[in-house]
Amino acid sequence: MTLRCAVLDDYQDVALTLADWSVLDGAVDVRTLGLPFRSEDEVVEAIGDCEIVVAMRERTPFPASLLARLPRLRLLITSGMRNASIDLSAAAGHGVTVCGTGSNTEPPVELTWALILGLARNVVAESTAMRAGGPWQSTLGTDLHGRRLGLLGLGKIGTRVARIGQAFGMDVVAWSRNLTAERAAEAGVTATATKEELLETSDFVSVHLVLGDRTRGLLDADALRRMRPTGYLVNTSRAAIVDQPALLRALRENWIAGAGLDVFDHEPLGADDPLRTLPNVLALPHLGYVTRRNYEGYFQQAVEDITAYLAGTPVRQLG
Repeated sequence: MTLRCAVLDDYQDVALTLADWSVLDGAVDVRTLGLPFRSEDEVVEAIGDCEIVVAMRERTPFPASLLARLPRLRLLITSGMRNASIDLSAAAGHGVTVCGTGSNTEPPVELTWALILGLARNVVAESTAMRAGGPWQSTLGTDLHGRRLGLLGLGKIGTRVARIGQAFGMDVVAWSRNLTAERAAEAGVTATATKEELLETSDFVSVHLVLGDRTRGLLDADALRRMRPTGYLVNTSRAAIVDQPALLRALRENWIAGAGLDVFDHEPLGADDPLRTLPNVLALPHLGYVTRRNYEGYFQQAVEDITAYLAGTPVRQLG
């Protein structure tokens, strides 16, 4: 019997070109889906006949309610080795094997710096003016050299971001609940005593924490008010770490100079969402991990996951 496999959220229509899916010929019939789903009903209608599903990061959540409606599903693969939008307990209860793939940390680091540099030098405004025949120079850029970069989180990504900040001549500080002075020193970074100290003294604040119960809403209205009015917030981690209504107010009322955002509460972001048009926001459509090298790894390892599962020896299992 030929199994059915759906590759979800293939926005760029590249999944089948970045891996050799032909090794599954005769055993698995693979199809790709390019548009995001608006409801669980749409997901069930689209993939209810599939035994295998390949999910792209957290674009399509798999809570217990959805897994209960997919009785044919036997193998669920996610890009990356962590996916908070999959209910692993429910998957196990329904007999669904969940596997992951490797993921590179360099792409989100690079995108973080694209946002920081874009904000600091008003790249979008100046480029738009060039294209539209507007004024020749209308803004003053913000220097990075000699300024303070505050990192919320100093894991693999935060540490790489810190190194680049140091190369620019920035004073780099970091904070997280479990960060020690010794660990920070290993990265050449100073650990601040409190989150508040980091926010009050940094010119750029960049978020690199894992979303969880302790970090959800970590940057609330009080925290954002502690930032400098000339400061910038950059978030390439998870939107829910920042209280979104508070962030919107901070941007509208100029509590901070601006924000560089790659993550949002609801994705894709609504066409009429104010974050799309606020002049002090540099927003990107969650591109942090979207690079050719990452995608090649995701899909090639997804094929490996399927092959191993069919052989009865699943690899890279989660949960």
